[in-house]
Amino acid sequence: MIERDDTKEPSWQKTKSKKAALQAEAIRPFLDQQPNAVHDAITAILDVEELASRIARQEFTAHDVVLAYIRNAHTLDAHLANHSIPLGPLHGIPITLKDQFDAQGADTTLGYSGRAFKPAEGDAVLVEMLKGMGAVVLAKTNLPQKNPLWGLTTHPLKPEFTPGGSTGGEGALLALQGSLVGWGTDIGGSVRIPAHMCGLYGFKPSSGRLPYYGVPVSTEGQEHVPSVVGPLARSLASVHIVTRAVIDAKPWELDPKVLPLPWREDVYKVVQSRRLVIGLLIDDGVVKVHPPVERVVREVAAKLREAGHEVIDWDPSGHEECIRIMVSQTHALSPPYLPLTAFSSQDQYYTADGGEDITRDVSAGGDPFLPHVSALVNRAPAISVYQYWQLNRAKVAAQRAYLDKWRRIRSPTSGREVDVLLTPTMPHSAVPHRACRWVGYTKVWNFLDYTACVLPVGRVDRAVDLAKADVRVADYEPRSEVDRWNWSLYDPDGMDGMPLSVQLLGQRLEEEKVLGIAQVVERVLLTSSS
Repeated sequence: MIERDDTKEPSWQKTKSKKAALQAEAIRPFLDQQPNAVHDAITAILDVEELASRIARQEFTAHDVVLAYIRNAHTLDAHLANHSIPLGPLHGIPITLKDQFDAQGADTTLGYSGRAFKPAEGDAVLVEMLKGMGAVVLAKTNLPQKNPLWGLTTHPLKPEFTPGGSTGGEGALLALQGSLVGWGTDIGGSVRIPAHMCGLYGFKPSSGRLPYYGVPVSTEGQEHVPSVVGPLARSLASVHIVTRAVIDAKPWELDPKVLPLPWREDVYKVVQSRRLVIGLLIDDGVVKVHPPVERVVREVAAKLREAGHEVIDWDPSGHEECIRIMVSQTHALSPPYLPLTAFSSQDQYYTADGGEDITRDVSAGGDPFLPHVSALVNRAPAISVYQYWQLNRAKVAAQRAYLDKWRRIRSPTSGREVDVLLTPTMPHSAVPHRACRWVGYTKVWNFLDYTACVLPVGRVDRAVDLAKADVRVADYEPRSEVDRWNWSLYDPDGMDGMPLSVQLLGQRLEEEKVLGIAQVVERVLLTSSS
């Protein structure tokens, strides 16, 4: 009889220990680095353009810059010394990547121990392009939801809070000035939510505008709600510069899914020179936002009106139907619909395979099934190909209905069509880990494949925002269980100082328009605060 050895370390624990040791070894040489005035000046710069121009003028070397963030870049300095011109528009700019982008010689784990010690043979198309423009990749960052390989990523201001996900490692690092530009992916808000919770700028383009090739993802192969890549940064100018730089480099020549659509500078500029029509959506009709979130969205709307722009109410019709399709299987595509209490932040549309893809990844390294992962993969059985087709038919019908709505709604004053929508990003600020249960304010735009940009605006202020005991809070009647849960999270004392944001939405492939209008909004806010 062979006795079982219960003291034997699980394989995933061994993998975790090895990776932790390598991580510590890589960081150790920089732990004793003494801060100096040059490094402080470098990390205080918010904009890619300013830093790139100062490197080009040789006020800083790329070595100075990267050492200020982490490591050296002598080859870039040698190029500038020998040729007197930068390698490209991002020469010496430090960037970081969500642990989902292939970088030659490094693992792409997504937090799965089964993907550890399997270094990528080449760069993702985006990484290849960024390096070609002179950017320096400093590090990869964790997906914040607790995973067996890297553990839990916490909020820089409050460790018991989440930085948002799933690009939260980038959000936390950028908020701590550990990088100038971070790259993440967004399939339901994964770039925009960390930007919102960490006080950053975040951009989600439509699918097909920026290259995704070489970016592994759970449920890879699903195309019904495409995941997209997008940047996070500490300034809007940085988001604009890196987005334009990638598009100007013709990514469609390297990624077959990228549309051959050059950067449209005329569109970017014209929206900054005229009166805008902005649709104001504060409530999606499903989950009511917390008082601080509503406050900042209304404040931005008021300032835009004062600046001469038209702001009209935008009703939430169509949102509930879009969300139902995302979270429903075909039995819920006709009445009676699933109740809203069935809604959550994880969607059955994303697990049409019954969770097989994720189960395979978890099992490959012997990882334990954490409770939130088990809940996801066991939510429902796989659906048939025919049922899947019906979901896609319903999706296109809902997209067409929303397009018709956008074309139909006009300004009562000028009769013009709405340029962009102004909405909340999340119904709350950063919250305790595993407490986010409603991302309807972000994922509906993935479903519609619209362009989105998040701008940081203010913070929760317990001296200004409604107290939890206020009758307007205490007597609120929730619409559903998920609304009740969201309202139970409201704690102006515990959330005091947490960043807030607004979200701008344009239609499909309106990247230039949305970024141009974001510049208008930022100028209005800066002018009103001066």
